[in-house]
Amino acid sequence: MDNLRSVTHMENIRLSQDRRSLIIADQTKLPNSHEYIELKTAQEFYDAIYLLKIRGAPAIGVFAGYAACILGAQGPMDSAHAFIAHLEKQCAYLNSSRPTAVNLSWATGRILSRAKELCGLAPEDILPRLFDEAAAIHDEDMDMCRRISEYGLSLLKDGDGVLTHCNAGPLATSRYGTGQGPLFLALEKGVKLHVFADETRPLLQGARLTAYELHKAGADVTLICDNMASIVMKNGWISACMVGCDRVAANGDVANKIGTSGVAILAKHYGIPFYVLGPTSTIDMSCPTGEDIKIELRPEGEIREKFYSQPMALPEVKCYNPAFDVTDNSLITAIITEKGICRPPYAESLKALFE
Repeated sequence: MDNLRSVTHMENIRLSQDRRSLIIADQTKLPNSHEYIELKTAQEFYDAIYLLKIRGAPAIGVFAGYAACILGAQGPMDSAHAFIAHLEKQCAYLNSSRPTAVNLSWATGRILSRAKELCGLAPEDILPRLFDEAAAIHDEDMDMCRRISEYGLSLLKDGDGVLTHCNAGPLATSRYGTGQGPLFLALEKGVKLHVFADETRPLLQGARLTAYELHKAGADVTLICDNMASIVMKNGWISACMVGCDRVAANGDVANKIGTSGVAILAKHYGIPFYVLGPTSTIDMSCPTGEDIKIELRPEGEIREKFYSQPMALPEVKCYNPAFDVTDNSLITAIITEKGICRPPYAESLKALFE
């Protein structure tokens, strides 16, 4: 239980006491080294998101909320107008670091909206209230994780095998996680599950992060290559698939780490429930369908040479490296949020969450 608590309550984002910097667990160093880094500048915040030192949609949202406040404090303090103009510019810069995960722009938008509500105050009076808003985002994320985990665990039973893709555990959030949250809550409640974690190419977040977290927590976890998902399903070892999400369109199409749609197609073939877990902040009702979601393209070198001692392809070989794909809503059994479990038709059930 001590190992479980240390993992599920992992402090991966912390505001410094003087509120001038953020301290985060550098996810690019895992699983071989658990290191913390301190960030202060706009460039450092941008790079941390773009280079995946901080990742996972909810964690990016928490991080961005605090980062926006710190950057706001570095701007002009002579007038509210100048302060908000500076804050708006910094939020736009942060948003450009990763375009697919909606939690990033959602969190910076929330900080900016709060600042505009307070435009009648002096900047030195606005700023503490913005930090309060960022802390509220953080607290709400912890509560959200618990609620999603409880709803998700209600769909599993003792002895089930669960396949998951990418990383949506404690490192990607503030507490249990979203896509993997029910797996950690199951450990806490004594529900025995066997987890199959896809390694999740090209960045291996399932291998480096999900398998790491689950093993450290004492879970029964087996790491598999992405192209092994079909055989473990065919063998009858999988009772359900659970994944996180970076953006949910109004019709229930879901953007998640590249390879998710393939898992969903396989699950449909083998008659296995496919569940997507994420906060309502990930649902973008202004985005009609998955066709409207901008997909981030990553550097080609992540395929050719990252994690290899020598390149695994010739330098002149072209590489296509999208960070995400879109899973069609017809392949999704349910979308699990902190407000409840949504089922098809998603255009109706998702809309009901906001009414």
